[in-house]
Amino acid sequence: MTELAFAVLDIQPEPYAAAPQLTARLRLTEATGAVVHAIALRCQVRILPQRRGYTAGEEPGLLDLFGDRGRWPNTLKSFLWMQCSTVVQGFTGETEIELPLPCTFDFDVAASKYLHALHDGEIPLELLFSGTVFTRGQTGFGVEPVPWDLEASYRLPVEAWRLLMDQYFPNAGWIRLDRNVLAALAQYKSARGLTSWEAAVEGLLAGAAADVAGDPLR
Repeated sequence: MTELAFAVLDIQPEPYAAAPQLTARLRLTEATGAVVHAIALRCQVRILPQRRGYTAGEEPGLLDLFGDRGRWPNTLKSFLWMQCSTVVQGFTGETEIELPLPCTFDFDVAASKYLHALHDGEIPLELLFSGTVFTRGQTGFGVEPVPWDLEASYRLPVEAWRLLMDQYFPNAGWIRLDRNVLAALAQYKSARGLTSWEAAVEGLLAGAAADVAGDPLR
């Protein structure tokens, strides 16, 4: 049986990807000296929000996810960010690999809400590995699973995430709407001769603010 271990060397924004992507550089070691022909590697990346502190300015962005600060001792639990995979080429002893981490800025995804709420500091990550190891010996090929308990941790700077989002969505983000809501918004935009979706949303927000200000019960 092989004896594998993983370490995260760094995680950086990928500058030449077609879609937002971080790239994790991993060091993979095998302690028995076995000839590893290949590894079909899978990785589950989890965020551990309980392992960092939060400023008062970050609280509003975390309200939907964890409730108010008084509930955080019970609600700050680790959650899944993404699942990804790669194929590790053959090696003996030690190798370094790159693991693609595809990202999204969809605000329906809990991780995107969480990451957008952070102003600075680091994001505590836990990488959990699985997959299949193919070895090569004197009697032919062997197949074995990547042990389920293999993991590595890393603290990703919030700045790295912000640089990635600024690269693909400069000063912008996006949300998903029900088709009927989108059709109604499009009709509102056209009826008022507005030139952008931002102008339509700003008009609706201004109207809502005026209604609240003029409500005698508020």
